[in-house]
Amino acid sequence: MKEDVKPQITAGMRGANWDPRLMDRPYQMVPYALMTADGQKTLGFLFTATGKETTVVSIMHPREMAVTHYLVPFILDAGCACWVQGPRSIGNDLRLEHEIALFDVAAGVSHLKSLNFRKVILLGNSGGASLYAFYNQQSLTASEARIAKTPGGRPTKLSELTMPQVDGIVFVSPHPGQGKLLMSGIDPSVVDEDDPMQVNEALDPFSPKNGFNLETGKGKYTEEFVTRYQLAQVERVKKIDQKARQLLAVKRDARIKLKEENALEVKRIASFAPIFNVWRTDADLRSWDISIDPSDRVTGSLWGRDPFVSNWGSVSFARVVTPESWLSTWSGISSNASLEKCAPSIEQPTLLLEYTGDQCTFPGDFDQIYQQVRSSDKVRIPVRGNHHGMALVAGEPAGRVVAGKLITDWLRKFS
Repeated sequence: MKEDVKPQITAGMRGANWDPRLMDRPYQMVPYALMTADGQKTLGFLFTATGKETTVVSIMHPREMAVTHYLVPFILDAGCACWVQGPRSIGNDLRLEHEIALFDVAAGVSHLKSLNFRKVILLGNSGGASLYAFYNQQSLTASEARIAKTPGGRPTKLSELTMPQVDGIVFVSPHPGQGKLLMSGIDPSVVDEDDPMQVNEALDPFSPKNGFNLETGKGKYTEEFVTRYQLAQVERVKKIDQKARQLLAVKRDARIKLKEENALEVKRIASFAPIFNVWRTDADLRSWDISIDPSDRVTGSLWGRDPFVSNWGSVSFARVVTPESWLSTWSGISSNASLEKCAPSIEQPTLLLEYTGDQCTFPGDFDQIYQQVRSSDKVRIPVRGNHHGMALVAGEPAGRVVAGKLITDWLRKFS
């Protein structure tokens, strides 16, 4: 594939909007503001073409709202309704704990059940895949056996939550989970978490000494460097996990002490909610050396082609976190919301659509995800396109159109 194709920023739901021409038809969209079981609000939009649909497909991302998601028109083409839902804190994952986000999902699925849809299908796109896989896992688990505490130690109360089961699952350009995604992208050459300018030269992925070409913006890394780099990535995540747990331990100890001593300083510590930065999180070697797990992708990441901008810049994954959100969402070690942990619980019919030019999930990841899904009724189909199904070269069909038609055909089994 020619390298003159400029990679587009597709992180999160950027670029996931529908083609307005595909919605030039009679349809109805009804908004619903739902109350979750823990007293929060979540907003959803129900699209219908006839009002007589018996199957509904639900789309949701844990951090973003994509009301005009590009797959809505194709879901309507299949004779299904489409529910697009946002999390309780749209565009703000500072305090995102996936265990608590399940309350939002449960509110949406319960609402759809109350509207008398006979079949509910979950469509997990990008980060929505691990969220929905996690929901599915916990919904199929006996209430008393559900996860009792978040990785940060907060009671989940999932044992008390009504979690209706669903009838099928679609994964479109899923990544292995936000923690696993960050584990692959975190820069292990960070020396001091409080000083992003310090670099361990032996692990610097963007140093010519280690295989990066500053002129072309491409890497060519040795197997020895890749192995050493990946081991160091795990070690950095472990250190941040330890930091997060230490911060929470200080607060927890102060709360215990506060029961005996209502001192001003103790009260301050017990009330303090720490926030910290995680710098340099866009350094997946596969993004810059596309000979590692090769595919149709171009050089660059979901954030573009300049790693110095995305790795050191203010906007990137997990840049600002709480100890709780780091452990539950962004830690590749501690997070419960990963396909590795949750896909083995999937027993429903499953469709996996793999964009071959994805700069987020690579062929080896798709291999693992497909193998991890336990269902015997599962289909994996490769489609040319980038992370959100845009055409890889001018003049060829957009992958999202091909993917949409495949979903339309697959959904007819539920009609």
